[in-house]
Amino acid sequence: MINRKLIGARYFYESYKIYRNKTMSYNSARDYDGHGTHTLSTAAGNFVSGVSVFGNGNGTASGASPNARVVSYKALWEDFGYDADILAAFEAAIADGVDVLSVSLGGLEPKEYWKNTISIGSFHAFLNGLVVVSSAGNDGPTPYSLTSTEPWVITVGASTTDREFTNSVTLGGNTTLQGLSISMFGLSSHELYPLINASDAKADNALSELAYLCANRSIDPKKIRGKILVCFQGTDDQTWVEQTEAVGVISLVTIPDTHFFPATLMLPVSNLNCTDSNYLLNYINQTKSPMATISKGETKLGIKSAPRMAAFSSRGPNPIEPRILKPDITAPGVNIIAANTEKVSILGSTNKNRNTPFKMISGTSMACPHVAGLVVLLKALHPDWSSAAIKSAIMTTATPLDNSGRPILENYSQEETTPFSYGAGHIQPNLAADPGLVYDLMTNDYLNFLCAHGYNSSTIGSLYRGFYVCPKHFNLANFNYPSITIIKLDLWHSINVTRTLTNVGSPSTYNVHIKVPHGVIVSVEPRILMFQQKGDKKDFRVTLSLKPQINNKANYFFGSLVWTDGKHNVRSPIIVKNPHQ
Repeated sequence: MINRKLIGARYFYESYKIYRNKTMSYNSARDYDGHGTHTLSTAAGNFVSGVSVFGNGNGTASGASPNARVVSYKALWEDFGYDADILAAFEAAIADGVDVLSVSLGGLEPKEYWKNTISIGSFHAFLNGLVVVSSAGNDGPTPYSLTSTEPWVITVGASTTDREFTNSVTLGGNTTLQGLSISMFGLSSHELYPLINASDAKADNALSELAYLCANRSIDPKKIRGKILVCFQGTDDQTWVEQTEAVGVISLVTIPDTHFFPATLMLPVSNLNCTDSNYLLNYINQTKSPMATISKGETKLGIKSAPRMAAFSSRGPNPIEPRILKPDITAPGVNIIAANTEKVSILGSTNKNRNTPFKMISGTSMACPHVAGLVVLLKALHPDWSSAAIKSAIMTTATPLDNSGRPILENYSQEETTPFSYGAGHIQPNLAADPGLVYDLMTNDYLNFLCAHGYNSSTIGSLYRGFYVCPKHFNLANFNYPSITIIKLDLWHSINVTRTLTNVGSPSTYNVHIKVPHGVIVSVEPRILMFQQKGDKKDFRVTLSLKPQINNKANYFFGSLVWTDGKHNVRSPIIVKNPHQ
């Protein structure tokens, strides 16, 4: 149904139909999965009261830009999508005259720009004035794992919010472990129930590795009657347990830094982190009659040390062009509540009670539309800003600190994270609306970037419809990006980096402050920039050199450069590769 909010819906499946040799049973733009509905409503959903998932997170919700109108372009079908269909969706969006594209999809592995459909489609979009926002990917915390590497795209990582969905598992002996759950069911706090490990409940002739995950038909229902079943988290749907006489389920993870989600079953259930999972296993193994009880899920607000980086969020360095920092930014992407298609119930259960109008999902796909919605707001406030200016405003006003004023941490290890996880930092929408200064880029700047990346007129032609002759000399270090990444710095030579700032605010004088990366000497000239009017441009030069002795064994050193006039703080990350590693 098309209305004043959803003003268009298109679908593209010709390549899928040819290569899969099948006709879709639902040839329409309708969302039968829920991913598109969730991301679209996160970007631009209207204000809705009484939003919750099984009573959790109850309140009024909206998308990042609730007054925006939206168009959906469906190019993925069932479990797959083809390049031609995806590119057709990009071209249709360009022809339709949309302003912002929220692209929560990615390839299986990074590809060179001229071979990457999303790179080609997004570059065409950029050339036509669209801003493209893309998810970083969900293959973290492995380095070099992100697939959205284009400098003309805003690449978004995923981080937590200050809201958690928790419950407790209380053991015999009164030890309490905190888990994650959105189940509306809980056991009595005055009674303990027997615990049974999945391996002890294995059905006859079932594979041990399936029983370990509590896969359907791998567990003997008689063995779990009246007990709490202890499973290990996997990809298997454990909703079958609801049809048994088990009183509850506890899911475990035993690999550190593994992301886990709030449990969702129609019975008492809890998902435990690695530390508490190991504690519970030791308790079961060392106790003659292990007992426990499980509380129902509850919503906790005001969590400190937030945001934290999601373990699944794909990481840099940039695998295609390591001289460009990626991701660019991070935004909320963990346990995000947004609209659900209702064509598919949560966890795929046939239980109709699980079909809800709202759903909780985690992923960089969820972080991406937060930024896309912010871009819409910035375009409305500043219709004369280029896509690069908008990206700069978002990046230079982002923060690398959490709500305690400390550096952003990894979600589970609690270790301090780096720009390879969060880019310039976590978005701060109100500050992005008034950044003071921006690093701007035009079409020729991106074409020169491709030249410096090693492309010639032929390869550039895969992305650019015109003919472009590369300049004889262009140093990629001088590409006017809002971050500075140096991968080749030796002891005997310094490197000069030039940047240009454009004033988008009132006349003002800015001073520079430098947080120097370890083992590096950094100087900036000039150290004061005076802007007389809006639109003024000023150049500055950053000179980097190595200290004579570096004892740090880190692969990279991190710092920052901030231009401030007392009101605005225009911050750029500085990343320098350790030449001794």
